[in-house]
Amino acid sequence: MERSSQLFLATVREESMKYETLDLIFPYIVFFYGILMVFVLENKALDRLARERMPAMGATLRSHRGLAWVCLFVGGLWSLQNLAFT
Repeated sequence: MERSSQLFLATVREESMKYETLDLIFPYIVFFYGILMVFVLENKALDRLARERMPAMGATLRSHRGLAWVCLFVGGLWSLQNLAFT
């Protein structure tokens, strides 16, 4: 049992995400979160559907509208910076 746990820990250490990898993909995660949220929040049909079927969740989503726009622009600029300098 001890050998298998050591093998598992060695595998996890080898395959764990490094800071450099996280630094490369995080801007894209922020950007795509912004795209998804802006699409959902600015789409009139989806907004109407949210108001009818789930008003509490729709209100929570609408309160994140500013964050969605910030993520869209900051993530987009950050992603462009990564593409330009890597």
